[in-house]
Amino acid sequence: MAFGRRHFIKAAAGLAVGTGLTRLGAPAVAQEKWPSKPVRLIVPLAPGGAIDFAARQCGEVLSRQLGQQFFVENRTGAGGTIGMDAAMKAAPDGYTLLVTNDNAASAPHIMKLSYDYTKILLPVIDIGHQPQAFAVHPSLGVNSVAEFVALAKKSGPIGFASSGVGSNQHVVGAWFAREAGIKLEHVPYRGAGAAVGDLLAGHVKSAFLGPTALIAHHHDGKIKIIAQTSAKRAPTLPDIPTLEESGYKGLVLEAWYAAFAPPGTPADLIAQINAAAGKALTDEKLRANFEKGSMEPIGGTPEALGKLAQADSEKYARLVKELGITAAL
Repeated sequence: MAFGRRHFIKAAAGLAVGTGLTRLGAPAVAQEKWPSKPVRLIVPLAPGGAIDFAARQCGEVLSRQLGQQFFVENRTGAGGTIGMDAAMKAAPDGYTLLVTNDNAASAPHIMKLSYDYTKILLPVIDIGHQPQAFAVHPSLGVNSVAEFVALAKKSGPIGFASSGVGSNQHVVGAWFAREAGIKLEHVPYRGAGAAVGDLLAGHVKSAFLGPTALIAHHHDGKIKIIAQTSAKRAPTLPDIPTLEESGYKGLVLEAWYAAFAPPGTPADLIAQINAAAGKALTDEKLRANFEKGSMEPIGGTPEALGKLAQADSEKYARLVKELGITAAL
C-alpha cells in the first residue's frame, strides 16, 4: 500500500484531529452550494455487508432529499485499507465521503500501519450501531456457544469467516477463541457477501459477521446465529443470547458505521453534510430497513463520532497487543 503515507501524516499534522475542524488560521475555501453534483460514497468492503447496506440506504434518502445522486463505490482489498486510503487522498470538497465501520479503528493496529485513520479522516456522522453475530453452518450440528466450544476442543481448529484482516470481526473471533481456550482459523474475505456465500455452502463452518448479511438466512434455517457480541440483546435479535450470557463476561464488541471526510474538508461543509445526513436518518423507510437489518440509527455531532472513533482506536490497540493478533492470523 505505497499510497504516500508520509504525505498523509504530514497533512494530518495540521488538522485539529477528531473534531472536524481545520487548522486555526488556515485560509478559508470558498464553497459553492452543496451538493451541486453527484457525491461519491466510498465503501471499503464488497457489497452484501452492513457497511454497504448503511451507505446505500443513506445514499438513497440523501439523493431524494437533496436532488443529487449519492452513489456507492466499493473499493475493496487489504482489510478495507485500500478504500480508506483512497478516501484520505480524495479532494476535501464534500463530493467524496467514506462510509466505514470501526475497522477504521482496528485495522491500523493489526496491519501495523504508520498512521491512524481516526486521527486523519475527519468525522462527519455516526450512522448506526449493531452487534456482530456469531453464526455456524448446520453441518456442525451445534446449537449453542457451549456446544461449539465442546466440538472445537474435540475436533481441533474450526475456521471462522470475517469481512477481512484487521476487521472488528477478526478481533472478536480471536478474543473469543482465547477466552474459550480453543483454536480457530481466521478466514478473511473482502466483504460479508463472499463470506456469507461460503458459509452457506459449508466451505467455512463458522463466522463472525454483521447480522445484516446473516439474519434472513438464519430465519430460513440455512445457518444458525448462536450468539451476538453486544452487552444486551439487540431488539431485532431478541432470541439470540449474547456472548456474556453464554459465559464470557466482558466479551463485548458493538460495531459502529459512520461517515468520514478527507483531511482538509472545511468545518462548515462538514456541518452541512452532518445536518443533511442527520435528517436522512429520521426517514421512516430508512429506519424500518435499518430495523430489518438489525441496525440502530444514531446520528449526532461530528465531535461525538470523533471521540468514539479515537476511544475505539485505543481499545483496539490494547486488544491487538493482548491477543497477539497479526495480519497473518
